[in-house]
Amino acid sequence: MAAPVVNKNYLKEIERARRDLRALISSKNCAPIMLRLAWHDAGTYDAKTKTGGPDGSIRHDQELKHSANSGLKIAVDLCEEVKARHRVITYADLYQLAGVVAVEVTGGPTVDFVPGRKDSMVSPEEGRLPDANQGARHLRDIFYRMGLSDKDIVALSGGHTLGRAHRERSGFDGAWTKEPLKFDNSYFKVLLDIESDSDLLELPTDKALVDDPKLRYYVELYAKVSFKGSCGSCWCCSCGNPQFLL
Repeated sequence: MAAPVVNKNYLKEIERARRDLRALISSKNCAPIMLRLAWHDAGTYDAKTKTGGPDGSIRHDQELKHSANSGLKIAVDLCEEVKARHRVITYADLYQLAGVVAVEVTGGPTVDFVPGRKDSMVSPEEGRLPDANQGARHLRDIFYRMGLSDKDIVALSGGHTLGRAHRERSGFDGAWTKEPLKFDNSYFKVLLDIESDSDLLELPTDKALVDDPKLRYYVELYAKVSFKGSCGSCWCCSCGNPQFLL
């Protein structure tokens, strides 16, 4: 699928918004929740029905009230500060751009962002995002629905290298890595006990990545290679992949 074409003025506005997001995320130390916002807006995609995905619908109260999105109103409200200065940009593009910038400001790779997503006034039904209490079969059900692979499951789970879980939002508490504001591949090293720490969080879905042989292969791969190579590019594909451009 070809990426949508946007005009030069829109591209310039994207770059201005990118600078504003960089300043906002750096000053507020809010990279983790911005990355979560981008993923939760994108992660509802259904490849068969061509519904859901990064269409900005997560801004609607109906979707924000989904249990998986608890706490994300904070990120939506922060993005409104940028949206107010760049009204021409769609929410769909803004939220994905915020995720891209969140990776960059925490030490991750610079992403070639592809704009052109359209906003939706319709929210998908609840239950399309991963349930942290489940295992490998559930992860495959969720990610395969989006047209993604085992490799993508592991790469996108690597987003847990940023941030922490909050008990009042998810029922879990704690950070996955020792430096939750640094984007690197330490999440995978922790899973393999290379950088183990009993105080760090491991969800059932995290454990599934090392218990399942096919998924573990990619965990071991990403624990060895630079995140700016394979792992970084997988995240970039998830944020800017044309299959998610509606």
